[in-house]
Amino acid sequence: MQLNDIIRSLLAVQTVLKAFNLNCFRFIDMTRDVDMKALGEKIEKHSAFIDDIYSELNKVIVGQRYMIDRLLIGLLADGHVLLEGVPGLAKTLTVSSLAKVIDTKFQRIQFTPDLLPADLIGTLIYNQKEAEFTVKKGPIFANIVLADEINRSPAKVQSALLESMQEKQVTISETTFPLEAPFLVLATQNPVEQEGTYNLPEAQVDRFMLKLKVGYPSEKEELEIMRRMARTGDKAKLVPVTNTETVLKAREVINEIYTDEKVEQYIVNLIFATRYPEKYNLTDLNDLISFGASPRASINLNLAARANAFMQHRAYVTPEDVRTIAMDVLRHRIIPTFEAEAENITPEDIVQKILNTVQVP
Repeated sequence: MQLNDIIRSLLAVQTVLKAFNLNCFRFIDMTRDVDMKALGEKIEKHSAFIDDIYSELNKVIVGQRYMIDRLLIGLLADGHVLLEGVPGLAKTLTVSSLAKVIDTKFQRIQFTPDLLPADLIGTLIYNQKEAEFTVKKGPIFANIVLADEINRSPAKVQSALLESMQEKQVTISETTFPLEAPFLVLATQNPVEQEGTYNLPEAQVDRFMLKLKVGYPSEKEELEIMRRMARTGDKAKLVPVTNTETVLKAREVINEIYTDEKVEQYIVNLIFATRYPEKYNLTDLNDLISFGASPRASINLNLAARANAFMQHRAYVTPEDVRTIAMDVLRHRIIPTFEAEAENITPEDIVQKILNTVQVP
């Protein structure tokens, strides 16, 4: 071997050793604040009930893993979920089944054009015998509330949900009542029939952590659905596999999941790309985005990514966790321009282009 070849080999080895030492120091610095081994064991212990939920739900729900995953993320990350899909896709069945397996109070509210705010939150009733008004609480006082076809009711009813969704409390007359934790609003809307519907105000849409687009099952899943459901008589009965105390404890543990600074910066970059696309080599999106995502989007994306890691029994967040949940966090927070609508460019198209362009750490 010539002298030059020997020198090049030594330099290469030196470079590798420097990189190795640097990575070791980074790991040591991280473990000063986070004991990853202990945290991993803690996550493994407290996330075990997730597999039990999947197993129990599979008794009545065929497929729809995407929808179940996102509902669990909303439950674990304390975020409301908006489900959009045509009728008959088991949206209501999935939500009610989830409430059963975690043994919590469930209320279904059918939104109609004649619904009043008092039908939702409750009202004062005059008691003639006592000669005083008493509070009659509405169906909003539950742990999981299914707002079925939420866009069927006018704005005054939809706005009655705002305080409960954001502040986790309800005001009736002059008295404010806190809502019991966990409190989760799961709303459905039909994208097909637009007659007699009312678009949700942007302030309310932004309060949903996730917006799901629920699709049709596969041919194999459809066959299984038909075999299970196309008969009269008793259907499979669900039993509780966990409780609200476990869910609330899981939320505390999720707060401890490690998120690297690079992953946090990646989340911020995705959000800022919806506001200032030219800074991320996305100048062609300038004329397609009227309003980008709000700061609530970065908060929710961080929480949802950590919840996704928890469901995978991991003690740390990866960029893939962020990418997995990004579409559902952002699709309802980007308002396209008239030019985008004229070219049939949807918010999903915009989000996908951002995900394909912004550099992944």
